[in-house]
Amino acid sequence: MQARELTKPAMCVALCCVTAHISFPLPFTPGYVTALTFAMSLTAYLLSPRQTFTVILIYILMGAVGLPVFANGEGLSRLLGPVGGFYFAWLPAYALLSLAKGAPPSLKRYALMNLLIAVPITYAGGLISMILVLHVELWQALTMAVFPFVFGDVLKAVAAAVLGVKLQKILERA
Repeated sequence: MQARELTKPAMCVALCCVTAHISFPLPFTPGYVTALTFAMSLTAYLLSPRQTFTVILIYILMGAVGLPVFANGEGLSRLLGPVGGFYFAWLPAYALLSLAKGAPPSLKRYALMNLLIAVPITYAGGLISMILVLHVELWQALTMAVFPFVFGDVLKAVAAAVLGVKLQKILERA
């Protein structure tokens, strides 16, 4: 692989690590509002599905071994706790988003695919882990894993689509 082919995935891993710390907790859920999903959306728009999967896997593995890349600094315990399902759901969610993004770059398609593919898969993962780890009913899991995040996830999906289209066009010319 050429240096240029390695640079984009490496930058995406770094972006995931940094944006995870642009976050804040909510008092009624173990989940955090974070800019990380913005970075993963951008990764999906700029990279192939395989590269996207690899970037997110590297990010998760870095956190699992104890590097301070997760929002609250936890390591493996974060992945095995009530929000672990979000992390594992990101692997197929954003790889599938990358697959579905299509060509040429399109703001509407990027945002729509994010909202129809990546966001629901992510929520499903979070719901499953909260139900299994916290032993709560579906409605309570929805109030902790989905409802508080919908508005922000829509905003992040649209913002990432805007930036993703612009960056994709720049990269195509380079």
